[in-house]
Amino acid sequence: MEIGIVGLPNVGKSTLFNALTGAGAAVENFPFTTIEPNVGIVPLADPRLNRLAQEWESAKITPSGIRFVDIAGLVKGASQGEGLGNKFLSNIRSVDAICHVVRCFHDENIVNVAGNLNPIYAAEIIETELLLADLQQAQKGYDRLLKVAKSGDKLAQEKVEMLDIAIQGFNQGRSVRSQQIDPKLIAEFEFLTAKPILYVANTGEGEVCDDLLDPLKELAKKENAKVVTLCTKLEAEILELPDEERATYYESAGITSPGLATLAKAGQELLGLVCFFTAGPTETRAWLVAQGTKAVKAAGKIHTDIERGFIRAEVYRFADLEKYGSYQALKEKNLVSLEGKDYEIQDGDVVYFRFSV
Repeated sequence: MEIGIVGLPNVGKSTLFNALTGAGAAVENFPFTTIEPNVGIVPLADPRLNRLAQEWESAKITPSGIRFVDIAGLVKGASQGEGLGNKFLSNIRSVDAICHVVRCFHDENIVNVAGNLNPIYAAEIIETELLLADLQQAQKGYDRLLKVAKSGDKLAQEKVEMLDIAIQGFNQGRSVRSQQIDPKLIAEFEFLTAKPILYVANTGEGEVCDDLLDPLKELAKKENAKVVTLCTKLEAEILELPDEERATYYESAGITSPGLATLAKAGQELLGLVCFFTAGPTETRAWLVAQGTKAVKAAGKIHTDIERGFIRAEVYRFADLEKYGSYQALKEKNLVSLEGKDYEIQDGDVVYFRFSV
């Protein structure tokens, strides 16, 4: 699953991507520098890994990762093909969620394509383009299905009725997220405003302006979205420091949770993912799966052979390991269970899959 980083040109998208992944995405003061989407997997820090590795004396620790896609800047009129609009909208359509970077910093040397510094106006430009794209998609579907519906086709009639309601909502400026639209219809027409969203308020170094942030938080609240506040430029610069200097900087600045760690965690929550672990002498590893994933499908995340030959899953809770001190203690207290293929994986499960092929 992937999160697309979107926003107007020059709001700090590529700087954020660089900070997240350490990749060399182009960061220049020019719209459309990033034309092809850059994909990076961001390691998700999890202190539980170290504890499990200690328990099993693991030779290797492998964290889970969140996939971020740096999508080139949208402009007003993108839904009509302005800039490189069609390409950008297609890239947004292919991701599972949206990370919307909004400029909340002053810098006369960096062009602000939205004119005056107004985070709400800038955010609404993007949202409007996505809404217009959804309106076009819905209208095309409505026109196509209307002929079939008039012939008496029941399914087409139902879809036409639902599309008509959705079109009215789009014309009123309401996203799919704020409407009650059938999930099957959303999947069929791939509506962009159905995708879960979080906002990144990109602030200046030492500059957090409540008069800019508060309206953005109100906007996010209407969309049931989160706002993560960070300075992408500062985060990118910190990552260039050696590990020991980086830790010292965070400590001296009183930063207990770096902005990027907060964003990665917010990304996990945005995608609705839970983390389970596999642990042993060879490796302790974290895995991300969607909430509600069955044990047999989680096994397939590791290897298709394990899914195909699934027998049972041996499961214990990390919280129980912390409470009672050792795997052996959990065995003695009967806190290690054997689960079948329909068991739903929970966040913090430590799993050993038994299989035969």
